[in-house]
Amino acid sequence: MKKKVKQYARQIEISELNREYVLKDFSRVLDKQIEKTVLFLLEQEGHLGSRLSNLGERRDALSQQSDAWSIPDLQEGYRDVGRDLLRLLHFVELNAIGLRKILKKFDKRIGYKFTNYYVKTRANHPYSQLKQVFKHVGVSAVVGTLTRNLVDLQDHHESFVSIYDQPALSLPDPVIESIKAAVDRLTNSTSFLQYLGKHALIVEDEFTTTPSDDDVEGRYDFMSLVLNLANTFLYMVNTYIIVPTADSYSLSLGAAATVCGVVIGSMAVAQVFSSVYFSAWSNKSYMKPLVFSSVVLLVGNTLYALAYDLNSIYVLLIGRLFCGLGSARAINRRYISECVPLKLRMKASAGFVSASALGMAFGPALASLLQANFQMFKVTFNKDTLPGWFMAFAWLIYLFWLCLSFREPCFDLKVNSSLQTNNRLENGVIGNGGVSEALLLSTTEKQQDKDEEDSEESEKAVTSIVCAYKLLTPSIKVQLFIYFMLKYAMEVLLAESSVITEYYFIWSTSNVAIFLACLGLTVLPVNVIVGSYLSNMFEERQVLLASQIVVCIGILLSFHLIIPYSVPQYVSSALVTFVAAEVLEGVNLSLLSRVMSSRLSRGTYNGGLLSTEAGTLARVVADGTITLAGYWGINKLLNVTLVPSLFICVCCIVATCFTYNSLY
Repeated sequence: MKKKVKQYARQIEISELNREYVLKDFSRVLDKQIEKTVLFLLEQEGHLGSRLSNLGERRDALSQQSDAWSIPDLQEGYRDVGRDLLRLLHFVELNAIGLRKILKKFDKRIGYKFTNYYVKTRANHPYSQLKQVFKHVGVSAVVGTLTRNLVDLQDHHESFVSIYDQPALSLPDPVIESIKAAVDRLTNSTSFLQYLGKHALIVEDEFTTTPSDDDVEGRYDFMSLVLNLANTFLYMVNTYIIVPTADSYSLSLGAAATVCGVVIGSMAVAQVFSSVYFSAWSNKSYMKPLVFSSVVLLVGNTLYALAYDLNSIYVLLIGRLFCGLGSARAINRRYISECVPLKLRMKASAGFVSASALGMAFGPALASLLQANFQMFKVTFNKDTLPGWFMAFAWLIYLFWLCLSFREPCFDLKVNSSLQTNNRLENGVIGNGGVSEALLLSTTEKQQDKDEEDSEESEKAVTSIVCAYKLLTPSIKVQLFIYFMLKYAMEVLLAESSVITEYYFIWSTSNVAIFLACLGLTVLPVNVIVGSYLSNMFEERQVLLASQIVVCIGILLSFHLIIPYSVPQYVSSALVTFVAAEVLEGVNLSLLSRVMSSRLSRGTYNGGLLSTEAGTLARVVADGTITLAGYWGINKLLNVTLVPSLFICVCCIVATCFTYNSLY
């Protein structure tokens, strides 16, 4: 298929008149390959059905003879069918991945949005074969037969209790669990845990193989994972603990209240650069960058707290810049993606997102408690400085814990693992027996295109930001733009909350902190609802578009058009905007993890870094907007900052509509 794409590109270079012929011919070739895949799937399912029928006859004969010694052999026979079904599902998954890669390559080579046309015309047709590549055909019936018979054979005393009467009796057999996981990947069905894992945007290599997990086991250490999650939690607390008091701190140092945007945003400015050098540093070590991060954050928070007694807004800003330079979220993400075994990776990813969400809620809540006012050794401790002192102490404790408990992974294992994985892929080893390769990516074509693949360095990690940008398809760019938009809208809402609520409602610092903490506490419940229900009821792209529209509605409701501006209007509109943005973030990152190139799953310039940079840049722009809007006066601050949010949101909705059919 890749060779044909190259030939089509040459034909179009010769004459534009060949474009229509190329599109029709490529559609025909692709239809034929997909049909071949689906028919092969149906044929293999027929063989599995015949084997299950034979096993059923053996079981009936066994029940009449009451021969308990033959039960283990019969159970193993059912498990063998399950293992073959698992290999068959892996075959379908490889073809689905191959189809995505071929469509991406065709769009890139031809310079035409063929994916939009092909998916739109095939996916919605009643006789579409394309649906069968991404959905399972009759697999549920086979799984049901396997589960029912294995449960009945386990309880061979004939208690007459069926799994249909008591679903809790479903057998937790490893083969059945593996099949269910494979079916979930094909149907895009998801659980709360999987949804949170995707939320972390830890991009997997599309052709990852499980045997290499043995090497990862040698690099994994539970306490080191806990330390990475603790780092994530503390950093999010550090980010949001100063939000309720940033305006009052700025006023106490002789600056305008709206300078709080610069104070909050300076941390994000530094994070734009720290994410890159921490990601590069993690190629050689995890321990050293984490220690450096803790020391820098300790110094940054100390400077932030001392700025009050030094009466210097510049020391305050330098302190926040240091805090941003200590952002190790790129390290935390990469440790999970490269040092945690595959069987635990989803749980670790969910832990990363949960730690971030809890830190976001805990920061403002903690600020509401730090309301003391006293001096010690001529150093002032009050509501403005206590957040800095508290975080400095927290990072000091974390630094000692890190030095005592963190275990540096062996980087030799990392290299050997990647080499072994590449060798397995090059040799075509996918499973022992059964289906061993995808029809869309046949071994013959791989051998024919080997030189082309080497020249394109398709299996190498990205080494520069320019190379990373070239791998971004229009759909990925739109998803990153959506991520920018939602982070911009959330940052405007959170960063200016203390100024807005004090001006309109005369809220105290404690009231603002409680309000922000309540918003933060909605993150996990919202993810439960989306991950457990919405993602199973609707396609992710449908949820993506709907949540953008709700964000737009929330922004519109936030405008100060009615006098007086009331607390119910502000709180309800903020809740709608924030919750919709959280829903949007989860679905957006989930789609990104699926459409992003596998080359962005490793190396310095990985998918996690790109999303982090997009979100951080959005925060910088949002905080700068708040400060600039302050020049028009606090009475106009709300509307002036909401206009860009509304404009960007509308642009995202339009862009999503244009790339809607490529989001699959």
